[in-house]
Amino acid sequence: MSRVAKNPITLPKGVTVNLDGHTLSVKGAKGEMVRELHPAVGVAVNEGVITVQSDRDNKTIDALAGTTRANINNMVVGVSTGYEKKLTLVGVGYRAAAKGDTLSLALGFSHPVEFQAPAGITLETPSQTEIIVKGCDRQVVGQVAANIRSYRPPEPYKGKGIRYSDEVIIRKEAKKK
Repeated sequence: MSRVAKNPITLPKGVTVNLDGHTLSVKGAKGEMVRELHPAVGVAVNEGVITVQSDRDNKTIDALAGTTRANINNMVVGVSTGYEKKLTLVGVGYRAAAKGDTLSLALGFSHPVEFQAPAGITLETPSQTEIIVKGCDRQVVGQVAANIRSYRPPEPYKGKGIRYSDEVIIRKEAKKK
C-alpha cells in the first residue's frame, strides 16, 4: 500500500463524517463537502479515525488509495479550518476592491476587470494591493487564485502584475545599449 494511504486521518472536534456506500460527506464549522469515492478503494470510519485500504497487487489502485486519502484529508482540513491564498498586486495604479462576491481590479487596462467569485469562496481586500481568497475546498481556492492571477501574471523585467504573496519572481536584466 502507498505510504500516504497508510496514515490514518484523525478527525478534529466538531467534524462529522458520514459514509454512505461510495459517497463520503464531511461536515464542519466552515461548511459541508461531499465526494464520490472509487469503488476499488475501501474507506472505514471508526471512532474519529478514517482509514483507507487498497488492493496491494494492483499499482493503479494502490496509487489511487493515496490520492483518495489526500483528498479526504483536504476535505477534513477544509471544513474545520479552511484554506486561503494571498495575492499581491505590484505595479503603479494596480488596485483591487471587493464588493460582496465581486472583485473589481484596476490593472492598467482601459477598463476595470470584474471577477465573480464562485459559490463557497469569499474574497477579501485588506488593502488596495492585497487579495485574500478563502474557502473550504482546496482545489477551488487554488483555481480561483490562479484565475485572478491570469488577468495580469507577473512579468520578468519589472515584476509588475498579480503574484502569490510567497511567489519569487526571477528578474531579467534589461537590454543594454
